[in-house]
Amino acid sequence: MRNETHENNTLITRRKILMAGSTLLAASGAMGWYLSSKKAPIGFAVDEKTLERGRNFLNKHISVDIHAHPGRSFVKRGEHLSPNLTLYSALGSFEQNTIQDMITGGLSMASFATVADFQLLDLTKQGLKATREYKEGEAWQSYQIQIATLQALLKNQSVIAILKPDDIIKAKKSHRIGAFFTSEGADFLEGSLENFDQCYQDGIRSMTLVHYHINEVGDIQTEPPRHKTLTPFGHSLVRAMNKKGMIIDLAHMEKNTALKVLEITEKPVMNSHTAIRRSGFDSNRFIDFEDAKGIAETGGIIGAWPAGIGLSTLDDYIDQIFRTVDDLGINHVSLGTDMDATYKPVFDTYLRLPLLAGTLLQRGMHEEEAAKLLGGNFTRLFKATYNSQEYST
Repeated sequence: MRNETHENNTLITRRKILMAGSTLLAASGAMGWYLSSKKAPIGFAVDEKTLERGRNFLNKHISVDIHAHPGRSFVKRGEHLSPNLTLYSALGSFEQNTIQDMITGGLSMASFATVADFQLLDLTKQGLKATREYKEGEAWQSYQIQIATLQALLKNQSVIAILKPDDIIKAKKSHRIGAFFTSEGADFLEGSLENFDQCYQDGIRSMTLVHYHINEVGDIQTEPPRHKTLTPFGHSLVRAMNKKGMIIDLAHMEKNTALKVLEITEKPVMNSHTAIRRSGFDSNRFIDFEDAKGIAETGGIIGAWPAGIGLSTLDDYIDQIFRTVDDLGINHVSLGTDMDATYKPVFDTYLRLPLLAGTLLQRGMHEEEAAKLLGGNFTRLFKATYNSQEYST
């Protein structure tokens, strides 16, 4: 359990967030990012035996969150924001709190994601939406600010950089959190592969090609398509990512654009945070079974997403994980929480990771299977995409 001081500080921070966020809720009808001080309901009785089993498992095995925004670091020094996002940014970030939760909860490694279109976004009745275009050089400047914030975590030794697959084991043995730098959206590239080369040097090892803004790569799930397929720059970027050994993430991508990526990629890909559509369980942020199967057929993975869309409790999320495993097989499902930046999360703190792991085991998942889902599948994907020759240069 986290210590009392950390618990109190977190509650105070979240109370402030809730009070300030009420204005946004009234204005937008929905708050897409976490603004609640309430803990998500579990939905089942918790027993110490299950928790202890989960702790022992996590002590023994690698655990990975393949998509997260720990402490919402992307809000720092945001400029030219909408009034709603200005208020949201003023609430601040809390990286050290989340990192401590990771340590206490037994997590080995997480994505630390920048948000490439953050300055374009606003909260509307339909949720997050890009409401303007970037000015020349603005997207790259925003990226430089955000990546500097993440790199500062390395300098103060809060986390250890995950640049190659072996670093995951290194982080686990050192009892420090592995930080896998990613970008949600390729907008910051501004159509330049030179910028892509720089972001690899900066430590970015996975990129979600689009987010909530239709960019130079292709279309998004939540807006009518404009390109109707992967753009020529998108083709070049997929090839460059394959060559460099950077993981391609299809989250937020419109169906035809994603299918084109699956057609041309030479490496496995992932969708880091989504769910598979089924009767009574649908959203424009989910994907069809055929699309999920296409990702799996590359050797890729789907990140089970605990957003509060058709899910109300942690129990619901665990059921969703088992359904996704039934659909795709145990080798193609991972944990993709979108921590600290998702909509009504039903898994909202890493302190509940032992409960999640223990309950998966208690409900019949074998230890070997749980080890794949909670860390092994991502490790395999990283090894399959990683280019040791490119890294050594």
